[in-house]
Formats: sequence, structure tokens, C-alpha cells
Amino acid sequence: MQTKFILFSGKGGVGKTSMASTTAVYYAEKGCKTLIVTTDPAANLSDVFEQEIGHKITPIEGVQNLYAMEIDPDKATDEYKERSLAPMRELFDEDLIKVAEEQLSGPCTEEMAAFDKFIDFMETDDYEVVIFDTAPTGHTIRLLELPVDWSRHIEESAKGSGQTCMGPVALIQDSKKKYDNAIAKLRDFNQTDFIFVMQPEETSLQETLRSSHDLEEIGIHTTKVIINGLIPEAETIVPFFKGKYDRQQVVIEKAKELFSQLPIQTMELFDTELKGVDMFKRSAEKLFQGSDSNE
Repeated sequence: MQTKFILFSGKGGVGKTSMASTTAVYYAEKGCKTLIVTTDPAANLSDVFEQEIGHKITPIEGVQNLYAMEIDPDKATDEYKERSLAPMRELFDEDLIKVAEEQLSGPCTEEMAAFDKFIDFMETDDYEVVIFDTAPTGHTIRLLELPVDWSRHIEESAKGSGQTCMGPVALIQDSKKKYDNAIAKLRDFNQTDFIFVMQPEETSLQETLRSSHDLEEIGIHTTKVIINGLIPEAETIVPFFKGKYDRQQVVIEKAKELFSQLPIQTMELFDTELKGVDMFKRSAEKLFQGSDSNE
């Protein structure tokens, strides 16, 4: 089976991690070897799965086939630098290595390191499903623009000075192929699902629409929208909730018009916090009601 990549994005606080974790538990329960990775520096997979995870692939307790990792930007940067410098250590003296180390200490290296780690998981065939719980939308768009930018940057530098802000072109030429492969996978909707999570509010809808257009510009297609945080209809006997419910329904109808080509799923609020494997099993039943695993 070809690995399926599923990316979750949306504004901070809309429930991306909950929906990504719910989806991860769903696929793992169906017998697929599943990995969930967070690229959000404010990662909280450890909190929602109620166990220590961190910057290493960790089996999730209570669910067979499920693994998780929180990318640590500092550790990713150290690993990236070491990987870049390793081939040089055998060829050059200490002074040249120091110069190369300085070149690899700029902010563009940190940015690239996070993406490089992200791409590592797009190259794996160890898992049947890889789920990315991404940072809030703006960061994610930047992250996904990076391979396009860097591929171009490496190409232009190779024709010109031979230098990039990550060091000599010769050292990172191999990365170009890696980035080009990642772009191809991200643009292939047979391999990659890009899901936006939003709240049933006008501002959240507009942000989702804008971000979806930004992605289209780099050739990545939105494949689904999840509207999270609905007031259950049973609660509308209380006037306060009735008013809120009615306003939410207006936004849902508008979302269906604006995203008329896409499947839209809705997720009601639970009466308790959405964390822990048992809760994710419950939410998976609701989110994937009547769906098959290709949904």
C-alpha cells in the first residue's frame, strides 16, 4: 500500500490536534500502521495522549499500530547542521569547518531544518498513514512554500555564486531532489489529503478560505473541511445556546456554498475535554460515521 499523508491545518485553537489525533486513532484501530507528527512548536500531543512523547517516535499506549512524535525545532536544527557538516569533516580542516558552522547558524537554517525533518516523514514507507498536526495556518503555508522557494534558490545559486544561505550549493544539491519529491507528493491528491479545521464562525471561515487559496497558488489542493465545535441540537432548549446554534448553522451553510466541491464534516462539542485514547475512539465514531477508511 502506498503511504497516505494527511495534513491538518487551521487557526490556533480550532481543534486541529483533536481532529488529527481522532483521525490517527481511527486509522490505527482499522489496522493501519499510523504515525502522527506535530510540527507545531507549541506541541501538545503529550498532553492529549496523556503520555510522554517528545522528539522521538513513541508508541501510543492503549492503541496498537499508533506512533507519535513532536518535532523539537532546536533538536531538528542540531541534527540538520550535523548532517550537513558530517561529509565536510573528513575533507576540510578545523578552520573551514568553523566557517561552514557559522554559515549554518542563520535563521534560514532553523527554518530549513524544521522542513527537512517534516520531509523525512514524507520519504518513509515504514507507515501506511502519516498524519501531520501542523502549526497555525500562517506557519504552515510558509513551511509548505519552503521547498518551492529552496528548490529555486538552490538552482539559481548553482548558476551564480555557488553559495546559499545554508552554505555551498554542492553540499545541498542532494536536498533539491528531496524537496522536489516532497512537492510532488504534496501536490498529488491521491497521496496527500490536506484538511482544514475551522470553527463555525465567520472569521474562521474567511481565514480557511484565504488559506485554501494560498495553498492553491503553490499547487496544493484542499481535500476536506472539518467544522469543529458545533452546539448539539439537543442543547437548543436553552435560549443562549439556541441563538449560538442558529448562527453556527448560517456559517455551515455558507461554508457548504464556498467549498461546494469539497466534503465538509461537522463535529459537535463533547461535554468533556477531548483527550485520552478512549475519548478519541468516541470522537472517531462520530467523525467517521458512515465513512470507509478512504474518507
